[in-house]
Amino acid sequence: MNRLSVGETTNQRVEGARGSFPAALALTSLSTFAAMLAYAGPLGNAATITAALSAASGATMWILSSMSTGLAVSLLTAGALADQSGRRRVFELGAWVFVAGSAVCATATTAAQFVIGRLVEGVGAAGVIATGLGLVAAVNSGAAARSVSASWWGASMGLGIALGPLLTGLFDLADLWRAPYWLLAAAGASIAIAARWCFPETAVIPGRRLDLVGAALMTGGLGLLLVALIEARQGGLALALLCAGVAVAALVAFAISQLRSRSPMVELALFHRGDFVAATVAATVTGAGVIALMSFACTFLVTSMGMSTFGAGAALGLWSGASAVSAVLSRRLAARLTGTAQLAIGLAATGAGLLLLTGLEPGSTIGRLLPGLLVAGVATGVLNAGLGRQATATVPPDRAAVGVGMNNTTRYVGASIGVTVVGVLAAAPRDDIAAQLSGWNHVAVLTGIISLAGAAAVLALHRRQRR
Repeated sequence: MNRLSVGETTNQRVEGARGSFPAALALTSLSTFAAMLAYAGPLGNAATITAALSAASGATMWILSSMSTGLAVSLLTAGALADQSGRRRVFELGAWVFVAGSAVCATATTAAQFVIGRLVEGVGAAGVIATGLGLVAAVNSGAAARSVSASWWGASMGLGIALGPLLTGLFDLADLWRAPYWLLAAAGASIAIAARWCFPETAVIPGRRLDLVGAALMTGGLGLLLVALIEARQGGLALALLCAGVAVAALVAFAISQLRSRSPMVELALFHRGDFVAATVAATVTGAGVIALMSFACTFLVTSMGMSTFGAGAALGLWSGASAVSAVLSRRLAARLTGTAQLAIGLAATGAGLLLLTGLEPGSTIGRLLPGLLVAGVATGVLNAGLGRQATATVPPDRAAVGVGMNNTTRYVGASIGVTVVGVLAAAPRDDIAAQLSGWNHVAVLTGIISLAGAAAVLALHRRQRR
């Protein structure tokens, strides 16, 4: 049988008794929710953490970016390791690593310790996110079950991003900024323990080993690329250029190694499939577009529109909360649309919502942004559900974790690039509100155009695949 054939209906072999689909889906959704709570939390109180740890102003960027860096460099490796050695094993290990990272954050006394904790949280969350949908598919890999799984996975992602800043903002009011990290540690431990009861272990792929050279090259290349982006945002151009050069060399070497490896992390034959390429493009554009702008939104609302951190988190919650609701409802689209068509529609509607966020001028209130946040939120939910659906549908069943890992890796790399571009283009003097508003208008237009261009690219791939 061709190992790259997609569309098999037989569930993947599992070791031990089969798990319950509702229990597996519930734990996957809960673990994704916890990971996104951790990811989005500092968006609501980065200034508080910076002050509490007596950190330099430049440390704030690392506080915000460190977990996404840990995620981006670990997701694909976690997925490859899970498919080759057992997904439940990697899920459990990821949950315990997430616990350790959260505990480091909760006890940090310096900014460096907190950033290390966030990096570790990201590595642990990568193990959980890369394996969750694959573990659910091991219980039931039917098309209907896959659509339901993707919808709830997308909803838990949106809900976590919505509540993360609100949670940290609430604890800020009581001067308890460390408390959310203790709660996340407790949640991670509960998830790790529950995994034994909710998930069967997937079978190991015979004859395959983890491509250690490829994993090292990819991890090093992506890590250096993200360091280059963060340093560029802070003005460290010399270090940024050095890291970028080494990163490009490492990633080129990674691509070459995948062509020569007997057990590659990513089979390059997958890129001959239009639906796999479309899902990869859509994930990258999602990160570079809507996630990049929304990551900047809290800072903009506080510094340029005079909102409190809690108020800014609530405004951002309108976008992510709407995405959570629409992700659940979007499972009805699966019977009417292909996964690639769902991605194209989601990107196009997201672009329209981002364009509605433009037109701010001195005196504008948050009410001017609400229609755009709502439209973009509903569209992002459709998009997230489509990405979850295609992450496992466009790869062979025994490579589901790699599919999810690849999809999310490109999303976070796209977000890192997008956040850098948005931060540079929106930069303005602190005392010039008109310039700050103009900067926001420019980046809202840019991210809207990126989303629309992504929709056009995905639609072209969809038509090519149909032909």
